[in-house]
Amino acid sequence: MGVKRWVVEVSEVDRAQLEAWLRSQSIAHALATRARIVLGSAEGESIRALAERLKVTQRTVCLWRRRYASRGLDGLRNRPRTGRPRRITSIQEQAVVSATLRKPKTATHWSGRRLAKEVGLSAATVHRIWQKYGLQPHRVDTFKFSQDPEFDSKLADIVGLYLDPPERALVLCVDEKSQIQALNRTQPVLPMWPGLPARMTHDYTRHGTTSLFAALEVASGKVHGRCFPRHTHVEFLAFLKSLARRYPKRELHLICDNYGTHKHPAVKEWLATHPRIHLHFTPSSASWLNLVERWFAVITGQAIRRGSFDSVRRLEAAIMNWLSHWNDNAQPFRWTKSAADIKRSIRNAALIYETQH
Repeated sequence: MGVKRWVVEVSEVDRAQLEAWLRSQSIAHALATRARIVLGSAEGESIRALAERLKVTQRTVCLWRRRYASRGLDGLRNRPRTGRPRRITSIQEQAVVSATLRKPKTATHWSGRRLAKEVGLSAATVHRIWQKYGLQPHRVDTFKFSQDPEFDSKLADIVGLYLDPPERALVLCVDEKSQIQALNRTQPVLPMWPGLPARMTHDYTRHGTTSLFAALEVASGKVHGRCFPRHTHVEFLAFLKSLARRYPKRELHLICDNYGTHKHPAVKEWLATHPRIHLHFTPSSASWLNLVERWFAVITGQAIRRGSFDSVRRLEAAIMNWLSHWNDNAQPFRWTKSAADIKRSIRNAALIYETQH
């Protein structure tokens, strides 16, 4: 006696749609399985055979055969679910947001637990609301608006050098990282281990300082650097002379900050005899305009901050070794914002500051 099989009837339109689903690269795995169940049933394949081939239970095969028979293709799609009823009202959410934006009476900022106790919710709920609205009371950023009366003209000058440098001229970002300390940890650094970070003692012995003078080529990203024991106008003048030797017969545009040594009479006198070298000064309180500051952050993080040096000579050797490797694989920092974009961002930030004060 043969086994009676229930054949699911599939129209040509539905068959074409089911086969299109299976050809799709982005279809959900569950929907593809349901399409195969219906197509297999239309071919007369048994429930048991379908379940074994598709590696699902016979109950699953029966479920989706019935769903298709009663509702067609719509029966194969997931039904929208209402989800768990909302337990936190909009009023409670806004109360958390409003309280977060106000300074607590006895602290500088809110913690999740302290605010949860204040508003009568759980700490986990407070953290979810903070994440939803992008609130981070534990963080603080620093800022300062430049008061330089020539800010606009200096900004346009420097950004112009980045975005549209003079032809047949070299633009260099020049600055010094002064008073770099040769710190030697009192005990050897413990190396990183699975599950444990590298560890070093909190105390150290000082072995003197050095000052790194650096000139970053805006076009190539390469850096010319020299270490000096001090950072007076004498050392800056010596560094300028080294740049003149390194780039002979080239017109040089040097971007510098407003440090007094850069404007010393001796420096001005030397520049007057070398008209191919031009100094461009960043506005006061706007050292972020100098790209070499970004390079200083890189060398500090990779070669200085976590180092241990028992002498200034070893510190300087580590700096110059890292600089040499940097130049072998140098990549330029790309300046992208125009002067107009920067001034617009500053105006927006100033507007927020004035609104809250």
